[in-house]
Amino acid sequence: MKNEQTILTPEGLKKIEEELQELKTVKRRELAERLKVAISYGDLKENSEYHSAKEDQAFMETRIQTLERMLKNARVVEAGSVSSNEVSVGSVVVLNDVEFAEKIEYQIVGPAEANVNENKISYESPLGKELLGKKAGDIIRVDAPMGVIQYELLEIKAL
Repeated sequence: MKNEQTILTPEGLKKIEEELQELKTVKRRELAERLKVAISYGDLKENSEYHSAKEDQAFMETRIQTLERMLKNARVVEAGSVSSNEVSVGSVVVLNDVEFAEKIEYQIVGPAEANVNENKISYESPLGKELLGKKAGDIIRVDAPMGVIQYELLEIKAL
């Protein structure tokens, strides 16, 4: 698997570290207990509890490896390095949807932190790509399945 650089905000780094700690301690113990109970049921060949626990264990160990790789290759965007003059990773942008006259705020983050529910969009997303390097007052056009969406960049806030 590629060892691509993972760009994170300090908040994103903390979340990944916390998830990794939780998986390595609490979740591993819980799975070990589940396996122990499932094994006590006997015949492993037809033991659905055992097979389910083994599948969960494989998924968890894969997630642990992924998180460890992300942390190993992490580049943290520090608060002082983000400008409020130009959009970059870590910027918080305030946009106006030109068609609907609706304001929306997004933080530009790396793909590992992207979460639309938290208004965090990846710099690799169509909107994220268009925003990088832009300044307040610029018009951003994004191709979407329903047509071109236009935004006016109202404000850029640093971390």
